[in-house]
Amino acid sequence: MKLSQIRTAALVIALVSSAGALGHEATAFGEAGNPSKPSRVVHVAMREAGAKMLFAPDMIEVKKGEQIRFVLDNEGDFNHEFVLGTERGIALHAIEMKKNPDMEHDDAHSLRLGPYTRGELLWRFTSSGRFVFACLIPGHLERGMRGTIVVK
Repeated sequence: MKLSQIRTAALVIALVSSAGALGHEATAFGEAGNPSKPSRVVHVAMREAGAKMLFAPDMIEVKKGEQIRFVLDNEGDFNHEFVLGTERGIALHAIEMKKNPDMEHDDAHSLRLGPYTRGELLWRFTSSGRFVFACLIPGHLERGMRGTIVVK
């Protein structure tokens, strides 16, 4: 393994683990939500349309400090993921997923769903900025499965 690959792998591990195994640590894009506090529900569908894979909606606006309960519906025939992150973190994680396509996630900021299933993810956005949600299963991001979260 080249030194640059080792550095990339170390950075991805640090970014992925920054949310902590139990999701209690903060990240650049927020922290795990608190189920005992109020949240706004945002429904997101995971879909396939011909050669495209997509999220609907693919743009979400959030207020800084707001807690969101993402209700995720996989309406497709394939497994899909919903992974929150920074642009750089998502790009690096996607590279690692190509090398390890069966990688399991146990993070508060990600969820994998089987076909025609529903799940929930609770997240509090603590920083302003533009963040990303994506499906990092190899081939899905390349087919359009990503969205943007704008925190104001």
